[in-house]
Amino acid sequence: MSCRWCDTPYTWDWTGVGDSGIAHSPRAELHPMAWRAVLERLSGYAVPLVVISGGEPLSQQNRLLPLLHALTGTGHRVEIETNGTIEPLSELAALGVRFNVSPKLAHSGDPAARRLVPRALAALAAMPGTAFKFVCRSPEDLAEVADVVEHYGTTPVWIMPEGRTPEELSLRLAALGDAVIARGWNLTTRLHVAVWGDRRGK
Repeated sequence: MSCRWCDTPYTWDWTGVGDSGIAHSPRAELHPMAWRAVLERLSGYAVPLVVISGGEPLSQQNRLLPLLHALTGTGHRVEIETNGTIEPLSELAALGVRFNVSPKLAHSGDPAARRLVPRALAALAAMPGTAFKFVCRSPEDLAEVADVVEHYGTTPVWIMPEGRTPEELSLRLAALGDAVIARGWNLTTRLHVAVWGDRRGK
């Protein structure tokens, strides 16, 4: 996935090919940590749920296993956010890991063959507790969502408006609301954008 439109280009764009046109420094942005160090850092927070996001976490799921075993072994619930292009290891379901799957739509600019991987989507849809979230620009995107939902039996379905500013988010939320409710789906927002806009670190 190209992720040219990504709103956090500092996590991957080292050459300036993304929409921002800025080349970020991996030395400044990446901070490798051993899984034990991650676990120690998390111990300072009284949180029952740990959400692992990306990039694409499933691209390194084997390397995540020690951390996931440790987290679930200490009573944490774990969710992994994924774009649905990589089939998860069965061991993740055995650990009780849940998945938040956000398949990219046509407006992302990636071809369907890269965005929609049938085997991966079917495996994720069959796992307990999986939720599907689609980022939409307009009500016209909902027909594409409906095709994916019908084909893979993906439930529950959450629709999130695309937006980098509170104003853009509010306009798209209002435009999508009635159509999402009419389909019996869930509507959500991007709370950090609604409160802080596109400010980094929030």
